[in-house]
Amino acid sequence: MGQALYRKYRTKTLGDTVGQDHVTTTLTNALKQGRISHAYLLSGPRGVGKTSIARILAHEINGLSYNDEAHLDIIEIDAASNRRIDEIRELRERVNTAPAHAKYKVYIIDEVHMLTKEAFNALLKTLEEPPAHVVFILATTEAHKLPETILSRTQHYTLRPVPFELVTRRLREIADGENITIDDDALELVAKHGEGSFRDSISLLDQASSVAEHVTRGDIERILGLAPDEYIARLNATISSGDSVGLVATLAELYVQGFEPAMVAQQLSATVRGAVLEGRATDAHSSLQLLQKLIDVPSSRNPRQLLEITLLQAALPAASAPMAARAPVTRTTVPKALAPESTSSSTPDASEAPSPGRPEENPTAIQAEVTAEPGNAPLANPTDDTPAPLAGEVDAADLWNQVLETIKKQYNTLYGIARMAHPEFDGQRLILAFKFTFHQKRVNEAKNRKLLADIVEQLSGQPVEIVCVVAETEPTAVKPDVAAISNIFGGAELLNS
Repeated sequence: MGQALYRKYRTKTLGDTVGQDHVTTTLTNALKQGRISHAYLLSGPRGVGKTSIARILAHEINGLSYNDEAHLDIIEIDAASNRRIDEIRELRERVNTAPAHAKYKVYIIDEVHMLTKEAFNALLKTLEEPPAHVVFILATTEAHKLPETILSRTQHYTLRPVPFELVTRRLREIADGENITIDDDALELVAKHGEGSFRDSISLLDQASSVAEHVTRGDIERILGLAPDEYIARLNATISSGDSVGLVATLAELYVQGFEPAMVAQQLSATVRGAVLEGRATDAHSSLQLLQKLIDVPSSRNPRQLLEITLLQAALPAASAPMAARAPVTRTTVPKALAPESTSSSTPDASEAPSPGRPEENPTAIQAEVTAEPGNAPLANPTDDTPAPLAGEVDAADLWNQVLETIKKQYNTLYGIARMAHPEFDGQRLILAFKFTFHQKRVNEAKNRKLLADIVEQLSGQPVEIVCVVAETEPTAVKPDVAAISNIFGGAELLNS
């Protein structure tokens, strides 16, 4: 049976440890001076050398050369499997036994954060007054889970992720030594995927060596399940342009080829993050919101659906911006009682002649006909405690934008769908026209319509009925398959490419 590369190339001395000079140098100097602590704590992410350093240190303390063979006086304990108080009590009894051959009996407790509270208390008793011939070396990936009483009784050394350049250089040395032909860009992808874990990077290189005689970047992408860069670039482009149909189609292609939504979300996150950090993002705030939502995709119960909704919401601003720009001029009749009371400063001079082309207004009329034009209506401030009354000229787009700003703070999901609406206001009803039936049905739910109606009434000062409709489109022949889908999901919509 062949030996795994990560075991074959495991560090044998402190000086050969890759990327942890701040730890190994300190330990080496302490050993030279004969300053040995009774307890050490090594913490850091997985695969950066915690266990290797612990084993090397255990041998160095006893003046032994390190190899993979077990030593009678160096005892390794996996806290994940021996986490109960009974195991720690047994350990406390054994520590009083003198070493068989070496100067010190060294206990290496891996994943020490997995111990129970009772086990920690039992271990604490031993750490407070250990026998002179015993040394503890604790290792963990989650030092924050250790009690302060344990931390205060150890010398704590924090290991860092191995820098990308060091991993790449070391992987090239190993590949050349093992006669593995691999392209530089493929090797860089191996190191990048390791995310600072030297062990994970070597394991991936070992796996790649069996794929082909000449390993390319494409081989590594297939092993990792990474989607080709052109697909990620296409997704990014559809989000920027608001092309929801193209976005869904691209996701469908990825799924057909077997790419998982979690990996797609991770790749897209890396692309968006790079654009933000390099200043290439057109809307940094929206990009950060997208990054925050993409984090939840891998852990979701339905990652495909969450990824699709997340990306569609990100594409909505681009899709809805032209619609807002095309908001038509709306003629509306507003009850005079809802208009603000006139003051002496606003009363027109009797000497002024009526504007040409406009009928003279009767100040005693019950209703006044006005024409709403964008930019002329006084906007209500959604942050004010007292709602501003609807008066004078009213623009549907302006009113709807105020509604969106209000619901954005507390109802993010409804906000994402409502942004797709094309609003029209006739004084009594706010008509919301949607391109897709799915969006119309969601907003048309009773609780959502009531919420929107309450907000509109607060902003306008009058009760308004919310009406949700699907925008008129050219009739399309319904395919037989749609009927079957409707029976399953309770409604289906045919999208034409």
